[in-house]
Amino acid sequence: MARRTLAGAAALAVASIVMTPTVAQAAPPGNKDVTAVLFEWNFNSVARECTNTLGPAGYGSVQVSPPAEHIQGSQWWTSYQPVSYKIAGRLGDRTAFRNMVNTCHAAGVKVVADAVINHMSAGNGTGTGGSSYTKYNYPGLYSAPDFDNCTSQITDYRNRANVQNCELVGLADLDTGEDYVRGAIAGYLNDLLSLGVDGFRIDAAKHMPAADLANIKSRLSQPGVYWKQEAIYGAGEAVQPSEYTGTGDVQEFRYAYDLKRVFNNENLAYLKNYGEGWGYMNSGVSGVFVDNHDTERNGSTLSYKDGANYTLANVFMLAWPYGSPDINSGYEFSDHDAGPPNGGQVNACWQNGWKCQHNWPEIKSMVAFRNATRGQAVTNWWDNGNDAIAFGRGNKGFVAINHESGSLTRTYQTSLPAGTYCNVQNNTPVTVNGSGQLTATLGANTALAVYAGKSSC
Repeated sequence: MARRTLAGAAALAVASIVMTPTVAQAAPPGNKDVTAVLFEWNFNSVARECTNTLGPAGYGSVQVSPPAEHIQGSQWWTSYQPVSYKIAGRLGDRTAFRNMVNTCHAAGVKVVADAVINHMSAGNGTGTGGSSYTKYNYPGLYSAPDFDNCTSQITDYRNRANVQNCELVGLADLDTGEDYVRGAIAGYLNDLLSLGVDGFRIDAAKHMPAADLANIKSRLSQPGVYWKQEAIYGAGEAVQPSEYTGTGDVQEFRYAYDLKRVFNNENLAYLKNYGEGWGYMNSGVSGVFVDNHDTERNGSTLSYKDGANYTLANVFMLAWPYGSPDINSGYEFSDHDAGPPNGGQVNACWQNGWKCQHNWPEIKSMVAFRNATRGQAVTNWWDNGNDAIAFGRGNKGFVAINHESGSLTRTYQTSLPAGTYCNVQNNTPVTVNGSGQLTATLGANTALAVYAGKSSC
């Protein structure tokens, strides 16, 4: 049953602009498809990083953590328990958010906001912006009739109704089939769009029917806006990620799971047909990553703790033409619940526990490689049947990865024009002869990457 206050209805009438749906963008807007996910960075720090690192490195977008007011507490997951749609979370207020968007845009970087719209909070109290709340009652926004009738936790992923109507880890599950709820969510997203946001990551999309999300998106002031949806694949589950491709990108978790297995225990030679050849969704609708904030904590993927395996997996992802890649950039943790150091303020990379993976030289240098080789097919694949591989990207770039335990010297066939190039992995010159061949020695667990337009180091 829908219910609303007169004031709430008036506000939503202004905020929610109903428009005819347009074709969803199935890749980040613009010609740069790499997103730096600055997990739990405050907005002032994000703004500075857009200017100092992300823009110059060629990142197309930055993803920021949920901006809405949420429950109090130092743990990272408090950001995922909203209590209102005011921009008043741990990471900054409305002014800081607006300034961040404008600063990132000035640096040529678009902004993707992590949007928590499946649920509200558990418990009761006062939020980070001063709003009082109890579970199922968020004054001026939602009350009990706006939530699904199932108030028990999700227990059976083979049961669609259980997955989409019951509560994810005990959080109050919004009834996204209800017109009022759809309008309220659209009002929040429209507010972020009015501040210049370029796209959204839809948290817990799997727990909302695809039709509900399509309806919400149709109400946006920019109904074709880019978004990527978190829908974790599970074999035999009732809800499958491919259901959500009608409204935008969907995160392909299998990509990250399998990279962990290959880099830890199998052969890189197996990656020759990585992507659709492994049964994944179409490249054009897939968001990919080596790790994200959940998977680095639950151990289902590689993480910064895996050293060279992690670094080389990111190098491969950025070199390989499948999906739109996210680079996870978080902070050191031993306690899985621990929130961001210094409340999200990043004074400098690699200090106070901030890992800044987006700024690791081996990873950052591959962003420009990806931009330079955009649209080029894989060519000149080579592997040793084990843990050394190499491949080109048409006549625009070439990559070699040595994941063996010892060094490797060989001559590679490329499709590059003759000339001198810079190996951006270690800033050393590489010569390609008139036959398109280059000879190089790669140390154990190192890579080589050269691309057209980068001739000097």
